[in-house]
Amino acid sequence: MEVLAFLIPFVLVGVAVIYMAMSGGPSAAREAYMTRGGRGFRVGIALLYLVLGVGVPALTLANRGEAAGDVAGLRDEPLTATEEQGKDLFRQTCASCHSLDAINARGVTGPDLDEIGEVTRERILGAIENGGTGQGRMPAQLLEGEGARAVAAYVSKVAGR
Repeated sequence: MEVLAFLIPFVLVGVAVIYMAMSGGPSAAREAYMTRGGRGFRVGIALLYLVLGVGVPALTLANRGEAAGDVAGLRDEPLTATEEQGKDLFRQTCASCHSLDAINARGVTGPDLDEIGEVTRERILGAIENGGTGQGRMPAQLLEGEGARAVAAYVSKVAGR
């Protein structure tokens, strides 16, 4: 359906160009439209403008869904109190560096947590404790104890979904 919504405007523009060319150019096409075009033709053109100007963009926006990073399913999924705490802590502490689609985080220096493979609580806790992979790119122990466990619980639940 999206392919048709994308292609139909181009086909219609092509038909309009052919019409203009066969009529002797834009001014001759305009004259033919104004003098020989009946009421039905004028109404058809107005409807065409409405469909192309409003309908196609509306259809495109309505069908964006997951192609645009739709995370509605994650927004509707209930979180435990620990996971809610982890979500808040992730926003405060981690979102400036890491990308995570579930909260629309677009970090610039750390890896995208949706694309790093299997994300388990243990892996996240190890990364928080060691500072990522231990190569000094991430400060070690940014969070400790219950805060680190809460972030690990939240990220392991939503990453990659």
